[in-house]
Parts: sequence; structure tokens; C-alpha cells
Amino acid sequence: MTIRFLQTTTSALWISLPLLVSLSLPTVAQVTGGRHAFKFLTLSPSARITALGGLHISVRDDDVALAALNPAALNPRMSGRLSLQHNFLLANIQHSYAAYAHHAKIFNATLHASIQHVNYGDIPRADAFGNVQGEVRATETAFTLGIARLLTPKWSLGLNVRFARSALDMYQATALSSDVGVLYEDTARLFSAAAVVRQLGTQLTLYRDTREALPFDLQLAVSKRLRYLPFRLSIVAHHLHQWNIRYDDPALRPRNPLLFGGDQPTEGNPTIDNFFRHLIFNGEFLLGANEFFRIRLGYNHLRRRELTVRNFRSLAGFSAGLGLRVSRFRIDLGYASYHIAGGIVHFGLSTNVRELF
Repeated sequence: MTIRFLQTTTSALWISLPLLVSLSLPTVAQVTGGRHAFKFLTLSPSARITALGGLHISVRDDDVALAALNPAALNPRMSGRLSLQHNFLLANIQHSYAAYAHHAKIFNATLHASIQHVNYGDIPRADAFGNVQGEVRATETAFTLGIARLLTPKWSLGLNVRFARSALDMYQATALSSDVGVLYEDTARLFSAAAVVRQLGTQLTLYRDTREALPFDLQLAVSKRLRYLPFRLSIVAHHLHQWNIRYDDPALRPRNPLLFGGDQPTEGNPTIDNFFRHLIFNGEFLLGANEFFRIRLGYNHLRRRELTVRNFRSLAGFSAGLGLRVSRFRIDLGYASYHIAGGIVHFGLSTNVRELF
């Protein structure tokens, strides 16, 4: 019975891919900034990923949370791993994530299941005159099933299929999406690379009468571990399907008058700025026997440029974190600075449940 169920699940996941791609193509072509629904699906799933800048798709180890961003990262070392994560966002918004992985030897494939939930807290409901008349409840939840197989000793291919539900007061909507990823790992050269297409899909039911796009993204990444230093450097490129992701507000640009009239912006080269907005840089120190202690750093240029307040210094765009293995448990802490108003704190706990019993 178990084998038959796994065979059915595997077939359904792979067969659904062409359908999801075809459903998503018209939506992707119409995407413009600020018109995405289910944006919570882009939140970092774990404290480790938060500390690394919010994206990390080109590493394959025993961290099952990596499969949320790249299903090709699934591998037999994750079998039995349980990951529990909680993120304290701004304005008392709570974000939770849980995942479990299992390696099915009969298929030579690794599967995982996860749940993601966001609670936006109690929001006061007021009329046009400011009179409070109760509270507005808002929550969003996503359920994900994923599978990956090794195509060769160096190449793996993975697929996530996700059902998401959003409830914003009296309005509700659902969506079906998928992630498709490929990962290359050369252990001899300590090098890996990955490509992911995220959030292929469409809304199933609408908030009202308008169909909105999902947060589609095309991502590439490379990682290199230094041979004589326990350090891994990664570069992630995102939003590769859309070149110009730079918001240029003329009202906010300081301008200097030219000699013969007119004015000139002083913010530097916009092309270079736009290029680096596509990139996230991160590094991870892997220290001690079995890498029991980790130090993580990240820099997200898009986040820094969009959330820095002019004339005020801040660490917006920077992130950092720690990972510590204690007995059979790994404890992770991540912090990401978003704005001078504050940042987010992310906690994580993971273990292999097979080792506990």
C-alpha cells in the first residue's frame, strides 16, 4: 500500500508540471510591480536562509528547509529530518514553517512535505470616521509536497507542488503553484550551481473579480567552498525574467544644476545599480568537527536600496546569524535588517527524528 501511494504521488507531481507551466504563462507575461497575490510565499522559510540574505538555492546538505526554495536540494541525507522555524516579522506579524523529508529507496528519490503559515495579528476594524468596530483577522497558509532525484552523481532535478490559501477578513482566495529546480554539485572542486523557476501557477479562486499574478521568479546561483578555509561563498541572482527592477522616483533624487541649465542626478550609474539589485551575496563559516558551529552573513542589495531612508545610516539589506549543533539538535538564529525602524528575528530547530527513538 505504501509503495503504491508513493508511486501515485510521484507520478502526479511530475505530470502536473506541464499543466502548471501552461496555466502560469499568461499570468507571468502580465506581471507588473505591486500586483502580486500570495506574496507571503517569497518569505524566507528558515533562520539559516534569513541570515544568508533571504535566498539560498545552490547548496545540498542535510537541511530540509533548503527544499522550500530549490526542490533539487532534496537528497538522502535529509531523510528523517524535521525542521521547525518561526519568524518574528515587523508589526507583530508571525510566520511559521515546518518540514519533514523521507528518502524512498524504491524510487531512488527523496520526498518532503511542508506547511507555511502567516498570522497578521489582530487588526482594528474602523469606519470612515475612525470609530473602532471590532477586529480584522488575516492569515495565509501554504501546503507543499516535493520530490527530487539524482539524474547523475552530480546532477539532481526537483519539483515542488504547492496549494496556498489566503483569508483577508471577508475575502478569500486559493492558488496552485510549483517550483522546478536543477542543482549541479562537484564535490571534488567544492563547487555547486543551481537554477530554479519559482511560483509557476495560477489562482484557483479569486478575492473578488480580478485575477492576480503569483510572485513568479527565475533564479540562478553558484556556491564555492574554499579548499583551505572553512568558508563557503554564494551568489544568488533573482528576478532574471525582468531586467529593470529599479524604482526610480524623481521626487526623491537630489539634483545639481548644470552649467547650461537643466539638472543631473547624483546617485551614480542606474544601470550598475539595477544590475546589483538582482544579486544576493552570502557567506557561511563551517567550523569545528562535523560543522557543529556556523557563522552566516548576507547582503541583499535590492532590499537595501528599497528600504534605506535618505540621509539616515542603517544596516538595511544586511543579515547575519548563527547555527549550533547540540547533541542531536541544530539550533539556528537569523537576523535581517530591513529598515531603521527594525528588522526580523528568525529562530529554527531541526533534528533527525529517527535518531530520537
